[in-house]
Amino acid sequence: MQNAKMSTVIPTSTSVTESAVINAPLSAVWHLIKLNSFPEWWSALKTSEVVKGVSDETDVVKWTFKDGTVVEIKQEAHSTIDHYITYSAITSNPAVSYSSVLSTIRLFPITSGTAANSTFVQWSANFSGDADAGVIQDARYKRQEGLADLAKKLGK
Repeated sequence: MQNAKMSTVIPTSTSVTESAVINAPLSAVWHLIKLNSFPEWWSALKTSEVVKGVSDETDVVKWTFKDGTVVEIKQEAHSTIDHYITYSAITSNPAVSYSSVLSTIRLFPITSGTAANSTFVQWSANFSGDADAGVIQDARYKRQEGLADLAKKLGK
């Protein structure tokens, strides 16, 4: 391999999962895990508004971030029984460097021990294979920040 070029792309996992224990009952946390409610607790978001006419089958909201980024988010799945919501980004302005991302927030009640009556929250994202290490690290940071904001909102 005389003329083979070394790739400058750093191989990386295309998924990220962050979690936290929120010192509040599951019912209080679950009340805030609706796409349109994210700006009530996530400090990165400025507004969320329902987008009409995009889909008759599922919810689509437009998130405007404080940095000016506008992303349309589509709810892909939601379970009030298993306490999770899955959503995807369908448009972004400015455009992102990857093809797709699917995120899930899942809640679990903590029923015993020193954290009883608290909630374990898991926030994951699965990106398309063209997401680079910078995208994954940014997603990790945003989820850590969001979970800290959620705990702060619930005030305990």
